[in-house]
Amino acid sequence: MSTVSRRPALTPRQLTRTDERLSFVYLERCTVHRDANAITAQDAEGTTHIPSATIGTLLLGPGTRVTHQAMSVLGETGAAVCWVGEQGVRYYASGRALSRSSALMEAQARQWANPRSRLAVARAMYRLRFPDEDPTGLTRQELLGREGRRVKDCYRAQAARTGIPWKGRRYVPGDFTSGDAVNQAITAAAQCMYGIAHAVVTSLGCSPALGFVHSGHELSFVLDVADLYKTEIGIPLAFDVAAQDEEDVGSRTRRALRDRINETSLLNRCVDDIKHLLLPEAPAASDLADDRDVVTLQGDHGHQIASGVNHDGPEDYGADPW
Repeated sequence: MSTVSRRPALTPRQLTRTDERLSFVYLERCTVHRDANAITAQDAEGTTHIPSATIGTLLLGPGTRVTHQAMSVLGETGAAVCWVGEQGVRYYASGRALSRSSALMEAQARQWANPRSRLAVARAMYRLRFPDEDPTGLTRQELLGREGRRVKDCYRAQAARTGIPWKGRRYVPGDFTSGDAVNQAITAAAQCMYGIAHAVVTSLGCSPALGFVHSGHELSFVLDVADLYKTEIGIPLAFDVAAQDEEDVGSRTRRALRDRINETSLLNRCVDDIKHLLLPEAPAASDLADDRDVVTLQGDHGHQIASGVNHDGPEDYGADPW
């Protein structure tokens, strides 16, 4: 078995960048297998080939079976895999994704560990969502209050725009059909956005758990990122879908959201937003390397020193001292 230090690096020439991939592909009631570097989805109607390196997130719904070979190629190409419920509206589990670098994870941990910088990132997130307001100096409670008010205003504005009666946000966990059409559409859009945000967060090497607004959950940072685009994309789209027809709301919302994400280049924007939030002093976040396969050792005073050598003396034991 090859060691980490000997494993060949995957470069942008070999892998499709995160921001250039399909946002998500949802499959249900089929068998997912591998054919060369593509995955295949086979059901009673035939077999569909999907290039694995172009997938951001693969959502596996009810009735799917996935082979070891399929998971192997998805892991090699860095696609995130999420197991979800009916119509993609409930998240169960996921697999690892693209990045091998710890640079953004370390930056995230530094920002999260300091209460002042953690609040600064939360304010920056609010500023991204509502650029017409200046959150400088606001406490966390004030941020939450303003965010709640802006979301309520968004619901009312979209209801007035589309002519849909709005009786408030209603969602019963585990019971998707209990809500009216617009609430079902909002739920479906939110769950898809969680999967997309999860794919971007993990593909950049960040921790899904270290949130700056949300806390205490393994997906806290994923919820933070998904919420950045709630009032701009998710809620308006949900009202549009519900206004068209009350039938088959979940699947129509997913398809409409997929198209909107591609039209707005949301993956590209999401990547840049995360990098700017975690490394605000970086000269150009889009230029930050996220495909390195380099292992170093922690030295004194923050210096990084070479791994793969014995540091007890001048003798070099080669690339693998074991």
